[in-house]
Amino acid sequence: MTRHIRHAAAFCVLLLVALLVNTAWLQVLQGPSYGGNPANRRPTIARYEQPRGEILVGGRPVTGSRDTGEQLRYERTYADGPLYAPVTGFASQRYGTTFLEHAEDRVLAGTDPMLAGFPLWHDFTRGRPAGGNVVTTLNAAAQRAAFDGLGARKGAVAAVEPATGRILALVSTPSYDPAELSGNGPAVAAAWARLNDDPEKPMLNRAVRQTYPPGSTFKVVTAAAALDAGLVTDLDAPTDSPDPYRLPGSTTRLVNEADDCENASLRLAFERSCNTVFAKLGVDVGAQAMRQAAEGFGFDDPDLKVPFSVTPSTFDAPADRAQLALSSIGQYNTRATPLQMAMVAAAVADGGQVRVPYLVERTTRRGGDIVSAAGSQPVRQVMRATTAARLRELMCGVVTDGTGGNAAIPGAVVGGKTGTAQHGVGNTGTPYAWFISWAQGVGDMAPRVAVAVVVEDASARRGDISGGGTAAPIAKAVMEAVLHTPGTPVP
Repeated sequence: MTRHIRHAAAFCVLLLVALLVNTAWLQVLQGPSYGGNPANRRPTIARYEQPRGEILVGGRPVTGSRDTGEQLRYERTYADGPLYAPVTGFASQRYGTTFLEHAEDRVLAGTDPMLAGFPLWHDFTRGRPAGGNVVTTLNAAAQRAAFDGLGARKGAVAAVEPATGRILALVSTPSYDPAELSGNGPAVAAAWARLNDDPEKPMLNRAVRQTYPPGSTFKVVTAAAALDAGLVTDLDAPTDSPDPYRLPGSTTRLVNEADDCENASLRLAFERSCNTVFAKLGVDVGAQAMRQAAEGFGFDDPDLKVPFSVTPSTFDAPADRAQLALSSIGQYNTRATPLQMAMVAAAVADGGQVRVPYLVERTTRRGGDIVSAAGSQPVRQVMRATTAARLRELMCGVVTDGTGGNAAIPGAVVGGKTGTAQHGVGNTGTPYAWFISWAQGVGDMAPRVAVAVVVEDASARRGDISGGGTAAPIAKAVMEAVLHTPGTPVP
């Protein structure tokens, strides 16, 4: 009898070993293939079994989670969805994630290892810490001012803090409500189809993913290159600039919409936005130096992330001098995002330094403990400090004596540059209205905000749209919102 008991016990042990080996084989060796199998819904169910972390603006969450009671339990909600859509993006059970919802997905979903206080315990229990929070750099008042300023018009606004690179506003219109895409039912599919078929492209983030000919706002870059090269030493001295200007190697004559541009000084040419003066300056600077100047400001950078990717702005510096002349006044193949042109204005405001823009101040655990912080950002000197000082003087002149008077703020120092960029076949399209600027309030040691605004209003008549008339008042509202925020805004 004892022998039979021993045999039965040995057989049971053998079965137990076989079970353990099979379990280990399934979990360790076969686990990844099962986990990645499209038919396995467990990862998807686990992803939505707890609330997602929040995205915060000015200390207030602009996102939330709703308990649906369904198998995919928690669904994303948004406060002021259209206002913040270019920043948050969407988190959809059906279509995935975009923008901050995508770039910070591991923190928001609770899968970032840094969120776990005891990682080994979570590995053992196969549990997951609560989703973390993402604290943005946005100034809520500036974001609202930009959104309301654009209104029903198509366009974008980007605002940054020159001394740090913190993004204070990022708006694109027309916009959409990301909550429409949160779930996975028929209504979500219908909303997806409608938004993608809309010719106005409400899901396009025009502030960072759309490039435009920057027009005369690019003259800031050309002026910086000319001043650094020593081609202009006196802002008030006449330049050798004919009007009209025959583009080199061609019979095409470039003209101005402003008067008195022939041989105009750099100051007068900047205030009146004389195309002939800056086209000739770009040719005199040369393709290589112009390319270096543009790249210093951030053009042709394929790696810029804020933390989601930004479409590169481009300056191809053609060898053909006629094309170079047009590129130097922000036409031909020169293209820029609003964020890029805000960086140009910020570099002038910050003594010639370009700081990498960023949108996330810090990430935290649900209880508020910091997981990561932005820290100091890379900085590069793109022009001499004396050149930046002269450009600040020129940009102030545009607001006090030139085409940018609509951006003036009582009691503040404001610099700006207008732009009206031609586009379309034969330049027949409605021009884009641009305005870039910076502002320094009373008592501020340095400029606190730099802004870029572009308006592409297809419903406007050609003669009704201009950088000074259309875009400058929007920039003014954004700058005032920042200047009226006590001190440096803290999210």
